[in-house]
Amino acid sequence: MALRRSGQLVTLQQAADYIMTLPDKTQQEQRWQVAVEHLINAAETGGGWLMFARIAMLRALNGDGGES
Repeated sequence: MALRRSGQLVTLQQAADYIMTLPDKTQQEQRWQVAVEHLINAAETGGGWLMFARIAMLRALNGDGGES
């Protein structure tokens, strides 16, 4: 998925690394917590969790899906 400023996230690891670069306060927001949970499930299980992880990341990146 493309990032607004530059670059893109292709792998689950890249998505996780991106989240780790966010300020701690931002990482604690519900939308990012959901994204992390889904990334972990996708890494451990695969299958449908990959789509859930993608959706959660898109929602978090776009400011949707919970408290900001």
